[in-house]
Amino acid sequence: MNQPIAAIGISDSTRPKTNVRLTISAEHLMDTDVFSKSDPICLVYEKTSGKKATTTEPVQVPTWQDSQWTERGRTEVVMNNLNPQFTKTFLLPYFFEETQLLRFEIYDADSPNVGQDLSPHDFLGRFECVLAQIVSYSTLKAHLGKAEGIGAQWRNKDKNTRTGSITIRAEEDEKCEKIQFDVCGEGLDKKDFFGKSDPYLNFKRKFDDGSAHLVHRTEVKQKTLDPRWATVQINTQTLCGKDGERPIIIECYDHDKWKKDDHIGTAHTTLNELLRGGAGDPVELLLTNEKKKAKKGDKYKCSGTLKIWNSKIIVEPTFLDFISGGTQLEFAVAVDFTASNGAPKNSSSLHYMSADRPNQYELALRSVLSICQHYNSSKTFEAFGFGAKLPNSVSVSAIFSLDLLRGTPEVVGISGVMSAYRHALQNVQLYGPTNFAPIIDTVAQKAQNMIHDSARYQILLIITDGIISDMHATIRSIINASGLPLSIIIIGVGNEDFEKMHELDSDDSLLQQDSRIAQRDIVQFVTIREFLNNGRGVYLDPDVVQENLAREVLFEVPGQLTGYMKQRGFQPRPVENPWTRNSPPPDYDPVLDGIGRRAQAPSPGFQMPVASAPPMY
Repeated sequence: MNQPIAAIGISDSTRPKTNVRLTISAEHLMDTDVFSKSDPICLVYEKTSGKKATTTEPVQVPTWQDSQWTERGRTEVVMNNLNPQFTKTFLLPYFFEETQLLRFEIYDADSPNVGQDLSPHDFLGRFECVLAQIVSYSTLKAHLGKAEGIGAQWRNKDKNTRTGSITIRAEEDEKCEKIQFDVCGEGLDKKDFFGKSDPYLNFKRKFDDGSAHLVHRTEVKQKTLDPRWATVQINTQTLCGKDGERPIIIECYDHDKWKKDDHIGTAHTTLNELLRGGAGDPVELLLTNEKKKAKKGDKYKCSGTLKIWNSKIIVEPTFLDFISGGTQLEFAVAVDFTASNGAPKNSSSLHYMSADRPNQYELALRSVLSICQHYNSSKTFEAFGFGAKLPNSVSVSAIFSLDLLRGTPEVVGISGVMSAYRHALQNVQLYGPTNFAPIIDTVAQKAQNMIHDSARYQILLIITDGIISDMHATIRSIINASGLPLSIIIIGVGNEDFEKMHELDSDDSLLQQDSRIAQRDIVQFVTIREFLNNGRGVYLDPDVVQENLAREVLFEVPGQLTGYMKQRGFQPRPVENPWTRNSPPPDYDPVLDGIGRRAQAPSPGFQMPVASAPPMY
């Protein structure tokens, strides 16, 4: 039996996360009581083991008895109400790069105190989805499924079913709040014998035990006793725990290149005092040097003055702000069809189609698509191939549409990408060379059309088996694209030495070529072999590989998106008036992507829509 735990969600505390608060209500629930209305309670579960995809089979084992599911909490019991608005909310950690599969189950409680054994209580309905689906819509309404069903997302013009509906609202629990202000110094002590001081400021947080920790340092201003530093921004949680009266220490030092920096003076303040600098007159803080004060005694006044003005609290938009405002992630994939992969019919080929296990290209495609599809309402992607000779062609195609039948890069759903990939394998001649620049330039041209607002952001996945042949041109293309709404993910398959590829993933310093420097880091590179086994030669289950690979390659995307939006000065659209979310084309079938199963025995006059919670693959 699964047990509820005190902390909502299981996560690695060392990884950055966003806390999302869920609010739940329901409508038109079944009435199972004879002399009164149902007394509903909602339980929230998360799948913490096994394949994290919505089920395609009837639910046979009650969730409260299924060890693969962990209870994350439960609402209060609402007495005699078929349209409950539950007051208890749920706080869950949200990770963009993970599949977090949830179940919401509503029971009619037979008593106000509901224990772990739910068999005495009447089951009213269930909805299963991933957390990403909820945050993408901000407010998600769904039909409740019956005892063996998982429900389905509400669509326009849907009508109520016998089991009723559930509405889940997601809000980011805490925003990234910063204090911003201008600061200058006046009349600072002169510390250099042959010139003026080179001052800078340290901002430190003071803790309850009396210790202090550096949280921000300004730039050094050369040779001046009246410096004006660049506008300061500091996270208020980091600075003082958002406590307006917690002491803040500001130290002023004279930078010395050849010896220890000289202490000019220290000031003490609080967040509330700093904010008074936004009301009109600047806040003036006296710098005190205790050694100099002790030496001069009553003659000592101060070692200079700090003036602070234009103070204000700013809240930077987060990834979820943009997603809730309708920002869509456009997705393109490029597959390596060079001869170094090996003949697809040979079992040693990286493109070999095994009957019982996906190849490395399929693993890479599914791991990334399974996450990104949650953030694209159209379910339409672009798929390319490179390095092959097409049917009836004597020349190598540096880039071609993966869907050879329709001759267009646009494909529908994960199943569309996989079908186009398999069909291409059977019809093209693997050749070479491995050139990235053409595909990057093609996708960058599309991203160029997205620079006018925050409606769309492009992601490009390139899967390759070897070192690229056009490194110089590729670096040029990446630098050219670094100012666009674009993230590039490169996954290396096979056992090639990919050491030079890490040059493109400029985590430590921005990519540079000659005198040109990238505006930001837009590339993430990983090799899939790191995720295939447990380090002892035992190959892991494909679902585990996909989950771990997605976590690694998609980890930087939220920061890259918000970094680009900040650079461009874009704000997210309000949740009440989001960017238009395009519907999938008529030929999109979520069942082909494993997104649930078709409803069984629908009520007369009503056809239950297929479940639309995105799967792992």
